[in-house]
Amino acid sequence: MGPLFPQELISEPVNLLIAFVIGTGFGIGLEAGGFTNTRKLAGVFYGYDFVVLKVFFTAAMTSAIGLFLMNNYGLIDIQLTFYPSTFWIPTLIAGLVMGLGFIVGGFCPGTSVCAAFTGKIDGMFFVGGVILGILGYSLSYDKIFKSLHLSGGMGKVNIADFLGISNGLFIFIVTVVAVVAFVIVTKIQKKVNSKDPVPAIEELGL
Repeated sequence: MGPLFPQELISEPVNLLIAFVIGTGFGIGLEAGGFTNTRKLAGVFYGYDFVVLKVFFTAAMTSAIGLFLMNNYGLIDIQLTFYPSTFWIPTLIAGLVMGLGFIVGGFCPGTSVCAAFTGKIDGMFFVGGVILGILGYSLSYDKIFKSLHLSGGMGKVNIADFLGISNGLFIFIVTVVAVVAFVIVTKIQKKVNSKDPVPAIEELGL
């Protein structure tokens, strides 16, 4: 449970069990929301369905606001939360690679696993590609990717620190941006679908 409870109150096996239950619930939620269907996921890139953007943006902002308030009221110690050091060059390149994979394959890593477990063949192939990519990266790391991986090091820094503003102000700005973005993408979605309506997933039998 990370910073929420002292380690002596929750043992490692119980901690893993809680993580398993939360992960299982998250997977069920993804399936129930249609996030194991490539048409639903790829819709954000074509303008006819922005549910993915809205859901994950909302999840990120809910987590950020929740952590900020819990830390502010002494319910957690934010210093105990883990985040890795920042290397901006490989992060930028990896983001572009993942974005391209998302457009081509219609999945992100998490949704592909859920799709595979529900029996979707495209999800299984995507997971297989992920595994092959991980193996290829691991086996060639020292010879090919090590220098790239360690380039653009900035240490442990979050965006608020980098911009020189408080965490509260940064969260407020991003929340406003999210609300504005939701309004804009909703208008885009209505405009795109009014010209070329996209059949619902249920109508396609997928």
